[in-house]
Amino acid sequence: MTNSRQIRLVLVLMSLSWLQLAPGFGQSRSASEWLAHDPERPRPPVVSPAPQSLPVAPPEDAVVLFDGTGMAGWRSEEGGPAPWKVQDGAMISVPESGYLYTSRAFGDVQLHVEWAAPLPVEGSSQGRGNSGVYLMSKYEVQVLDSYRNDTYPDGQAGAVYGQYPPLVNASLPPGEWQTYDIVFRRPRFHRDGRLASPARMTVIHNGILVQDNVELWGPTGWLQHAPYTYHPDRLPLALQDHGNPVRFRNIWLRELPEHAEPGPVRKPAPPAISLAPAVLQRYAGRYRTPDGNEYVISLHGDHLRAFFYRQPEIELVPRSEREFALRWTAARLLFDLDGEGRPTGFIFEIGGDRRPVKRVD
Repeated sequence: MTNSRQIRLVLVLMSLSWLQLAPGFGQSRSASEWLAHDPERPRPPVVSPAPQSLPVAPPEDAVVLFDGTGMAGWRSEEGGPAPWKVQDGAMISVPESGYLYTSRAFGDVQLHVEWAAPLPVEGSSQGRGNSGVYLMSKYEVQVLDSYRNDTYPDGQAGAVYGQYPPLVNASLPPGEWQTYDIVFRRPRFHRDGRLASPARMTVIHNGILVQDNVELWGPTGWLQHAPYTYHPDRLPLALQDHGNPVRFRNIWLRELPEHAEPGPVRKPAPPAISLAPAVLQRYAGRYRTPDGNEYVISLHGDHLRAFFYRQPEIELVPRSEREFALRWTAARLLFDLDGEGRPTGFIFEIGGDRRPVKRVD
């Protein structure tokens, strides 16, 4: 039988969804009220969570990212096999192994994560049970052993790191399994790359609301106050290696529908996929049409850009290893690959026209 506390948690998450549409609602804080990592900032009050029935089973429409049996859905920063270890149904951060990334990319999500700070306890402040859950690899909900462990408030468990301390400290003792339920709405950008609306986040820690539809003022970071810069609508999730053997289990998410734009219904584009930078690097190079027009494809971080016809660089969105779309357009590039997966050329399709393009570098 479904536990009553699970039912209450689901109802709370559903009731919070209307906050996404309520202007001015939620925590009204700004970047100017406190300096990031200020140790004089008031500490959130400590609240003891009620016992939960764990693990929380994923709903029918969930994407299961880790079920305790393997790490096929995860990769290293370079795109190789996931470097963390799996033990007793949990994956454990291996010190100096680097961040862990999902193989798939996501935008708006409801995310469930269960985690436990290590025992025996070692270190203090930020050196004790430190990790993080990164939405879109850029926006961090801090993981930390914050049970009777003082640190700067915007860096404790449940904080949107460096921006918003949690409303309360709902931490359990180290070694006990804890839960994050996160509702994340990605930032929106205009077609010219300007910010249209910032990211927003709601976080429930161990069944207790700790972030109330907060508006992020940019990517999170240590000693940084970075502004928004354009990035793709979907990016991988990430877990942080901070040198502490934090455990994670039962990670799943629900992809949330994007807010509909007014106007006639448009034909949906095929879904984008995420390719590792090492794979994307294969496509970088110079290409030429039979009449001498040149295309230049280059790698910028975790995405490709194409320059041609004296136009500004346009991002290429992968739909498969052979098909890439030009962002914001119906144009696409259909690559020919050799036996090693290296492009030898492509067909450029736009407006019903098909143009062959050969690699020349």
